[in-house]
Amino acid sequence: MGRRVSTVVTFLEMFSEPRMRPTPPLEAAQGRLAVLRTLAPPTSYYRYLYDAVGSPWKWVERKRMSDDALRAIIDDPNVEILVLYADGWPAGFAELDAREPGLVNLSYFGLMPEAIGRHFGGFFLHAAVKAAWEKGPERVTVNTCTLDHPRALPLYQRLGFTPYAQREAFIELPDET
Repeated sequence: MGRRVSTVVTFLEMFSEPRMRPTPPLEAAQGRLAVLRTLAPPTSYYRYLYDAVGSPWKWVERKRMSDDALRAIIDDPNVEILVLYADGWPAGFAELDAREPGLVNLSYFGLMPEAIGRHFGGFFLHAAVKAAWEKGPERVTVNTCTLDHPRALPLYQRLGFTPYAQREAFIELPDET
């Protein structure tokens, strides 16, 4: 059936593009890192990115969606999928949702387990936030929870996001076999 897990969700926002630029990792300076917009990705590729990045942090929402429901989101012209590539392999992904006027939500952001600890997070987050501000919103938002990587919240705050709300949530996790 699954098990219910409690988590605390922190909601963050910013009202202007950050001035601070993180120092890019050496791989970026050498042209070995690239952030590319993925246009109309196959559902299987999106699910691969979502699972590879999110499984360690208990991301389950999109796993439960039908392919048709997921397609409706990722094919929407106001939803943008960014993929971080390191030496040609996908090292992370971000999803920007601009379906609500005046708002861009960084719906998903993360790195593949193999990319964590290589100083890619600040570089990639800055690129994703820059892409969000290029859409001309009044506000950019993101949320994180206590199930996410312990450096997620401090990274968001270092880039300029400010917490505006917190709430406890319960997530139904599938049984592990």
